[in-house]
Amino acid sequence: MITVIANLKGGSGKSTVTFNLGLWLQMKGQPVVAYDLDPQQTLSDVAEVRREEGYTPPLQVNQPRDSLIDDMLYHPQQTQVLVDVGASNMDAMKQALSIASRIIIPVPPSQPDVWATQRFLNIVSELDETNKPEMRVFVNRADTHRAIKESDETEEVLEQLPGVTLIPQRLYQRTVYRRSLSEGMSIFEISKRSKAVDEFNRLAGILYPDLEN
Repeated sequence: MITVIANLKGGSGKSTVTFNLGLWLQMKGQPVVAYDLDPQQTLSDVAEVRREEGYTPPLQVNQPRDSLIDDMLYHPQQTQVLVDVGASNMDAMKQALSIASRIIIPVPPSQPDVWATQRFLNIVSELDETNKPEMRVFVNRADTHRAIKESDETEEVLEQLPGVTLIPQRLYQRTVYRRSLSEGMSIFEISKRSKAVDEFNRLAGILYPDLEN
């Protein structure tokens, strides 16, 4: 399955989600290959930190090539292919979207992020009609304080967007995610029991229900 983690706006947490999702899948015994199509190469950097620190298993991260589509389709069907895309490489992004099995869209709780999501959906709608990937959206970096309503408001808007399914599980703004990227460790390795781990397990279980247990 080819899963693209995407949004047009930087800072939505795409690389963090891709990195931790890749390691979560490997914890479940799944073969995983990731692609870093964002010129910032955050996913490649954190995977390199992981290798340098000797943490196992490593996360294989491939770079875009001229034959990107052929390369992504080359992997065996049972391999979980994760693709981290950025708007700075629009051509590679569109290539990945054109063959995606599904698109996961993390959206921080702000109006600019909602606007960026709407523009991203317009781009997807202009792709070849022969491929209609499943599109799922969730609130990422949600506010932890209950008195702040932006996360609720953002989720209400996302639920109304045509062509996408809202995932009823948020990931919250937590320090462990920043540590994950800086240390090359998954949140599960940093803290086996925490709110962040519980939230991510629930999100991943929704995305991969056959692997939940």
